[in-house]
Amino acid sequence: MIPPKPRSRPERVSLLRYLRLFRADLLSAQPARLYRAWMAEFRTPFFRSYMINQPELVKTVLKDRPMDFPKSGRIAEGLRPLLGNSVFVTNGETWLRQRRIIDPAFEGGRLRETYPAMWAAAQAALARLKSEAGAGAEVEIEEHTSHAAADVIFRTLFSLPIEHAVAQAVFQEFRAYQRTQPILNLAAFLPLPRWMPRFHRRGTKVAARRIRALITELTATRQADILAGKAPDDLATKIMTTADPETGETFSTGEMVDQVAIFFLAGHETSASALAWALWLVAAHPEWQDRLAEEAQALGDTADFADVAKLRLSRDVFREALRLYPPVPMMVRETSCPERFRDRDVPKGAQVVLSPWHQHRHERLWDNPDGFDPARWGTDNGKACAREAYMPFSAGPRVCTGAGFAMVEGVLLLSLILRDLKLEVVPGKTPEPLAFLTVRARDGIWLRISPR
Repeated sequence: MIPPKPRSRPERVSLLRYLRLFRADLLSAQPARLYRAWMAEFRTPFFRSYMINQPELVKTVLKDRPMDFPKSGRIAEGLRPLLGNSVFVTNGETWLRQRRIIDPAFEGGRLRETYPAMWAAAQAALARLKSEAGAGAEVEIEEHTSHAAADVIFRTLFSLPIEHAVAQAVFQEFRAYQRTQPILNLAAFLPLPRWMPRFHRRGTKVAARRIRALITELTATRQADILAGKAPDDLATKIMTTADPETGETFSTGEMVDQVAIFFLAGHETSASALAWALWLVAAHPEWQDRLAEEAQALGDTADFADVAKLRLSRDVFREALRLYPPVPMMVRETSCPERFRDRDVPKGAQVVLSPWHQHRHERLWDNPDGFDPARWGTDNGKACAREAYMPFSAGPRVCTGAGFAMVEGVLLLSLILRDLKLEVVPGKTPEPLAFLTVRARDGIWLRISPR
């Protein structure tokens, strides 16, 4: 079975039609030629945009000269009410300072230290699924993966299970935010001055204010616990007590609220998306599901970080799910000076689009680009593409801080679920991928779940 893929738009459409398509779904707004092109130019009355898929150009932007290609402010316009001035939207010295404070929390042994909390969240997710499993039971799996990913975030960040009143409130408000937030704000297309209102939807602004108020409550409480010497040794405490080695400053409460908002957006939304698609893919390919279920018998009954190393097949399946359905389908940078790409002049201020979605399915890079083949990661082509054309977490200095965290979380949850439960696709309910905040399914991802 070939995994579902959005239908591409016609090659030529009016600007108004393109904007409507783009606002509704980023993926189906793109032409099919992007799966073959090394570079493509798009012109609007207000700016030029260049998508680059050639590995050498992507390397230039993300790895060789990242500071010459800062994040585009256009993408941040729609997310500003929630994310404030978080590490996801900043550039330059502000971004460097934020990363110097955040990165130590995710280095080295911290993964091992957070694993018991991750294990507890995975066990709770498995119990919820088991309560719904039965002969012919149909379950919308994205709802479950969202719940599980939120639980992981709260347990590892604030040592709180999702059942905690404030954690549950943040989760529910975030779901409301997702339903009202378009992928791009009008200011992403029009060069509006900073003083002009951004015309965010009322529901988006209300949900963002409520989320930030709840996060502020959690952060202020944690700050008080730190001062009282009774704070748990979790990610929030680590980040809030880490001083910038160059300035000696720590995050203020307001700055920490911004960072927690992006941790929740990136760590919850992207992990939920990746796991949901991975579960559908193994349901659609039962031969792989059986292999993962057998491998998962190596997991014990208690949290043992060493078990993760035994889940090699699960890791390859999860990597393949991230290839086919990268949670963040496109990233946008901006030229800080004139450039010349592929004998074409790229002016200062142009948008440079890097698309994991298109590069991961590029017909000139991958063997069987649209097919589900976890075994590819052991082939010469798969290994070469993993180095040059695989970036579900971005790459270079701006690579996602929590990439290693996400891989452990996804592989653990995938293995535990398949160890105890059997998944089957629901006939007539093939999911239709679309990009809103992340790559999700238009009407959810439905699976039949029964005890194994």
